[in-house]
Amino acid sequence: MSPLSAPNPHIPLAERLRPKTLSEVVGQQHILGTGKALRVAFESGQPHSCLLWGPPGVGKTTIARLMADAFDAQFISISAVLGGVKEIREAVELAQAARDSAAHKRTIVFVDEVHRFNKSQQDAFLPHVESGLFTFIGATTENPSFEVNSALLSRATVYVLQPLSELELSQIVDKALAIQAVPALDDDALARLMAYADGDARRLLNTLETLAVAAKRESLARISDSWLMQVLGERMRRYDKGGDQFYDSISALHKSVRGSDPDAALYWLVRMLDGGAEPKYMARRMIRMAAEDIGLADPRALRLALDAAEVYERLGSPEGELALAECVVYLAVAPKSNAVYKAYNQVRRLIKSDGTRPVPMHLRNAPTSLMKELDHGKGYRYAHDEPDAFAAGESYWPDGMMPPVLYEPVERGLEIKIAEKMRLLRQKNAQAKKS
Repeated sequence: MSPLSAPNPHIPLAERLRPKTLSEVVGQQHILGTGKALRVAFESGQPHSCLLWGPPGVGKTTIARLMADAFDAQFISISAVLGGVKEIREAVELAQAARDSAAHKRTIVFVDEVHRFNKSQQDAFLPHVESGLFTFIGATTENPSFEVNSALLSRATVYVLQPLSELELSQIVDKALAIQAVPALDDDALARLMAYADGDARRLLNTLETLAVAAKRESLARISDSWLMQVLGERMRRYDKGGDQFYDSISALHKSVRGSDPDAALYWLVRMLDGGAEPKYMARRMIRMAAEDIGLADPRALRLALDAAEVYERLGSPEGELALAECVVYLAVAPKSNAVYKAYNQVRRLIKSDGTRPVPMHLRNAPTSLMKELDHGKGYRYAHDEPDAFAAGESYWPDGMMPPVLYEPVERGLEIKIAEKMRLLRQKNAQAKKS
């Protein structure tokens, strides 16, 4: 057998090395290790619907396939990028046929990139998940809290998958070497390859396959760093030897914006775009930054972030990326306030601990005569009929509740004026209560 031969060179390397058992899976030991959540689920004999959330190339599809094997279930895969209602309907029919067969076979429906399905498409799974017709497994690179319908999310356990470490990636290279699918690599070439893969096993395997083809063409028995750079060139430049993880980079970008450093923010933005980050994801993160870290100190920031996202949608790359750059610089130099963010989190904690208080009678809606007879809305003061459109002394809180101070504007940007107005309104309320 020659150094570059393989059992079947026509099968992609990623498929040849795909784990056949749970013990062969590289990485994700925080959920697949002995006694860990997903391992226990495999060993229980009872499949359950779940969402696998993590960056590309960390084993989401592999885990779904292994789950089907573990439960001797029919495996149906749907791509949310390419599929739609027709594919969902066909999956339902296949699941019904398997259930009604003599073997009463279970079915697992795997939806890759589930966040690409719209609300109605996601809703189409609900009755079948609830009836137990099939087990639903969704894979997503986006935060399911924002991208998956709450109804579907509530019926699925979320497992968070992590990028693979360099040690774990090197184990995959060893597997490729063991089947003689690639030639040996010098240490510095291997280090560069690990950094470029950046935790993504699929990227690593695809790159190894490219190197193997090129090495075979040149009858090369060993890959050096200089030859690797010659073959892959621009692709290798994208990630340095530090192998910075994706989420560390987005954290650096967010903190640079929060710290009002436009140069650093622009650096991290462009570095991530250059490294293959999805521009639409970057746009969504900037919308979050505008809401979380700038808030009402400069409400224009949120509008600018939304506009930048829309511009990118229309222009695409590379022209649309300039709008993202303009936005990130603006966010960095804008006045900062997390007052609304803090108030929102505080009131969420308050509501969870306080319970549900009844709505005061004067604040209730009274669309019918019966409701009016029951005093709904009685005593309500219409603010527009009051001086300066402000009903001084009026209470909008549940009866008997001590009004907490939740929103405290900072003395920056527009919130300076907001703070001045709030002080004035509180003074009017205090005077009205005294009189």
